[in-house]
Amino acid sequence: MQKFIYKRILLKISGEALTNKVGNGIDPETMSSIAKQIKELHALGVEIAIVVGGGNIFRGIAASARGMDRATADFIGMLATVMNSLALQDALEKEEVMTRVQTAIWMQEIAEPYIRRRAIRHLEKGRVVIFAAGTGNPYFSTDTAAALRALEIGAEAILKATRVGGVYDSDPLKNPDAKMFSKLKYIDVLSMGLKVMDATATSLCMDNELPIIVFNLTEQGNIKKVLLGEKIGTIVKGGDNDD
Repeated sequence: MQKFIYKRILLKISGEALTNKVGNGIDPETMSSIAKQIKELHALGVEIAIVVGGGNIFRGIAASARGMDRATADFIGMLATVMNSLALQDALEKEEVMTRVQTAIWMQEIAEPYIRRRAIRHLEKGRVVIFAAGTGNPYFSTDTAAALRALEIGAEAILKATRVGGVYDSDPLKNPDAKMFSKLKYIDVLSMGLKVMDATATSLCMDNELPIIVFNLTEQGNIKKVLLGEKIGTIVKGGDNDD
């Protein structure tokens, strides 16, 4: 029996990770690959909650920069995360993984409202839970939603899935000489302005000593490798004595 270092996790998936190389919309093959990785962990008893971004469909901050009212833009972005969440739910249920979508904005015809105790009960019963619509408030990112939900459900770590190997000192897609960090402290992420999660999310994790592991989702099996404790990606923790 394989022994995982975390029993309950919050998997944060960027909207861009759901796309193909073109980088727009939802790619069925990519979604199916993600669902298969999640299914493998689920079958081994890991309790999995997920927060999905919406950047592959709509970016609220980008629209706001072009003149759209920020609150309106953020609400549209929240709806984009619901679309991605429903698509991921469909992919998971095609793999016979029981899944529930809970939204921070009331839309009972397509998903449950977010209720903390119900979410925990779903996890205890072996269901995957996808948290959609961010925090339900404008001006807060899905990174912040991921940190908040992880703490609320008692997750032991946030696994942030991206399309690159981990956290770098510059954009590895633009700079082939970019250096990847294997370990970082929360305070270093904040002081260096590294793009792990936004400052609000990082501060929440720092205050509550919740580890963040950033890794490449496009390499099949990486989620499992992280949970087995293999040294892939970048781990963000706090203290001087952390391994």
